[in-house]
Amino acid sequence: MARVQRPAARILLLDEAGRVLLFRFDPPDRPPFWCTPGGAVDPGESYADAARRELAEETGIAADPGAEVARRRVEFVTIEGVPVMADERYFVVRLPPGAARIDTGGHTALERQLMRSWRWFDAAALEAAEEPFFPVDLPDMLRAFASGV
Repeated sequence: MARVQRPAARILLLDEAGRVLLFRFDPPDRPPFWCTPGGAVDPGESYADAARRELAEETGIAADPGAEVARRRVEFVTIEGVPVMADERYFVVRLPPGAARIDTGGHTALERQLMRSWRWFDAAALEAAEEPFFPVDLPDMLRAFASGV
């Protein structure tokens, strides 16, 4: 199957307890799943700029995404039904105490339809989760950030 190349920026948004924010996607054609904020890089946009934009649009938080901390190449079918080869770059944003308020007012119509809930997860909660989450190695990533890696 031919796949479209899809550069994407993902944000590991961490609260003061080291928990990561995930959005629950509830598409009509597959089981629900959880995913970090982020999305496709627009033409002419850097990965860091896309991370900054996506963070603001999806959470209402304006913050510098800092340096890239991880990269994944994954194949999947988008919500719109497009098979892609995604080049995902991950950025960590650590929120100061008391700043974990999420504002979804910047969501697109499709995001409002499919991303109706969000939750903060620690590594143990992810490992106990009954629904899939992405990236699948997120618990290990959280533990690495907690240990200062």
